[in-house]
Parts: sequence; C-alpha cells; structure tokens
Amino acid sequence: MTDGTVVSEKGEPAPMGRRVGPAPLVNAANALTVARIVLIPIFVLLTVASDLTHPGLRIAACVAFFVAAATDLVDGWIARTWDLVTSFGKVADPIADKALTGAAFLLLSAYGALPWWVTVVILAREWGVTALRFWVIRHGVIPASRGGKIKTALQTLAIVWYLWPFDSSLAQAGPWLMGAALIVTVVTGVDYVARALRLRRGGILVHGAPDHAAPDHAAPDHGAAGGAARGRGTSGQDQSSQDH
Repeated sequence: MTDGTVVSEKGEPAPMGRRVGPAPLVNAANALTVARIVLIPIFVLLTVASDLTHPGLRIAACVAFFVAAATDLVDGWIARTWDLVTSFGKVADPIADKALTGAAFLLLSAYGALPWWVTVVILAREWGVTALRFWVIRHGVIPASRGGKIKTALQTLAIVWYLWPFDSSLAQAGPWLMGAALIVTVVTGVDYVARALRLRRGGILVHGAPDHAAPDHAAPDHGAAGGAARGRGTSGQDQSSQDH
C-alpha cells in the first residue's frame, strides 16, 4: 500500500474491489448463498403441493427454482468482482448448488416425470466430482471448463422446462433438453476424473522428488501476496475455479 493506494504484487494498482485482509462474513455474496439455501425448502414444498399437476403451483415452484439457480451466477460475480471470498462461501456455495439441483431431480423422478436412472447418473456425477475436488485439493484446484458451464445451463433449462406447465407440444422438448444435459454431464464428469488423476499424479511426483530436483519442478514463490491471490481462485463462489 502506497499513499493509501492498494498495489498488486507487481507494484501496479490493484483492481477495484481487492482488499487487504479477509473479507467480512456478512456480505452480499454470502447473503445470496443463504437466500438460495432458504429457497430450496420453499421450492420443494411448492413442488410437492403442486403434485406436478396444479398449473399455478407448478409455475410458483418453477419460479422459485429459477430464482435460486440465478443467485448462483450473481453471488459468484459479486465474490469475484469485490473480493468477498470467505470460508463460509467456499463450503456453503457448492453445497447449496448440489442440494438445489439434487432436490429438483429427485422430485421429478418421484413424481414419474423423469426416469430414476437419469437422476442416479446425474447425482452420482455431481457428488462424485465434489468428492474428487476434496481428494485433490492439497495438490491444486482444477479450473472449471466451458463444458461444465454448459452442463449447468442445460440442467437448469431442462429442470425449468419440466416444471413449467407447457402444453403437450412444447413439453415434448423437455426430454431432448434433459438428454443433452445428461450427455454433457457424463462427458464433463469423465473429463474431470481424468484431470483430477493427472493433477494428483503430478502433485505426488513433485512432492516425492529429491530435494535437489525441487527447484526444477516447483512453481515460483511469489510471496504472501501471490499465495493470497491464488487462494482467491479456490473459492466455491469463484466460478473461474469451480466445476458446475
């Protein structure tokens, strides 16, 4: 910091929103994450009350789901732009995402709108990827791919399509959207497993190398500021480092 101006590790002014010290727990990004968590039981209750037959309640359930899903995009943008990453956000954000989509898939299958095998495959991929992230976290973070973002968008669109009371002609598009979401979900899951194995194998090789070989393999040490900058990339709210 020079004359009250925050500078980056390269000596240049830091981007707007970057702070010195940890972000406060109570902030806009975390508030949106909590709002998404609160909306999950509301969405579930509306769906159960609709029995997927009452048009008005189905619309309400669909709106609740869509608003909850939209908060994931907004809280990620806020966290990245204003450097509001917290430990709470790292844990709560991905859990809220998986809980929301998981509840939607389970409800759709429970009411006979979606085959159970589709729900099992998708949820196994989602929670399996979460487990893999923890498995390799000591070796690094795998950046989210374009496919992961497409997967999230397709899943959200397919669920919305199933929930909204379309007439029979438009409703026929639902299985096609869900099929596309399923294919992308499986493909990106396989890719994530391959990248996780490469990352873990590389980490083991680096950490297991002799001391004299460490400088050839180790990443440059940028000091505390560099470590903090890298740490921001591991947030659950940071869409650039999270597979959705």
